[in-house]
Amino acid sequence: MFPEITPYESDHLNVDATHRIYYEVCGNPTGLPVLFVHGGPGGGCDTDHRRFFDPEHYRIILVDQRGCGRSTPHASLVDNTTTHLIDDFEVIRTHLNIKQWVLFGGSWGSTLSLAYAIAHPERILGLILRGIFLARTHEINWIMQQGASMMAPEAWNRFISLLNEDEQEDILSAYYQRLTDDDLSIQQTAALHLARWEAEISTLKPDAALIKHFTEPDFSLALARIEIHYLYHQCFLNSNTLLEHIDTLKDLPVHIVQGQYDLICPPNSAWTLAQALPQATLTFTQAGHAASEPETQAALIEATQQFLKTHG
Repeated sequence: MFPEITPYESDHLNVDATHRIYYEVCGNPTGLPVLFVHGGPGGGCDTDHRRFFDPEHYRIILVDQRGCGRSTPHASLVDNTTTHLIDDFEVIRTHLNIKQWVLFGGSWGSTLSLAYAIAHPERILGLILRGIFLARTHEINWIMQQGASMMAPEAWNRFISLLNEDEQEDILSAYYQRLTDDDLSIQQTAALHLARWEAEISTLKPDAALIKHFTEPDFSLALARIEIHYLYHQCFLNSNTLLEHIDTLKDLPVHIVQGQYDLICPPNSAWTLAQALPQATLTFTQAGHAASEPETQAALIEATQQFLKTHG
């Protein structure tokens, strides 16, 4: 990855009466603008997310989406939908006086990047996407009901151990009820279980540091509450909505990087997206879901460098 850098600008923007959104800008103030779109939903940004881009040539914008990271109020579900997040990006783009930018998003970040690009294609120079999630019903069921469960039975058993037998018939609804309960202790317990499940299946090999990070109380609460809120509501997108409107992006450069052994976002979704966008490049890596895995990390950096050759 590129060397560690610090922002030359950071602030909070009031985007409505409830939410204050944190953003930061790093790299070259006159460089190619790129927006890092984090996953989750509810994952927030960290310092390593700045390092996928050459700071001499990119103007790097990081944003903590509603309710997570350094945005406030923490773990809030109020007015927190895909449309709200798209509108927030437009507020930040206008605030920073950016005409067009590249979007770089993984996992849920790939979903949100596609949704934003479909809504505002004139604002997009191109997309660099990882771990494709198209918010279809079977993709949600894979992670929350049956699919990944068969690939990681020990971690799955820990995940569902919180639920009684009846609740296990509809795990998504059961976790939604717990994570929206008025009792904070019920929320926190459910959050730890959900966040640990996701961390344990994010990498090809177990990553103790990632599990520790995901199960930190503040991080896990925002991640779990916001993620379950989005999954329960089909990410506020009708199933197949993104694919139905994908022709909007047929003239944009798109780079897709996908872990061949991704248990959270199975590779079929990346393949489906690439087939719908013939101009896209699709790179499979011998890795799981996480962007931090070496082969995936290298492929993403190669994509950002390749984009500079054509648009820098």
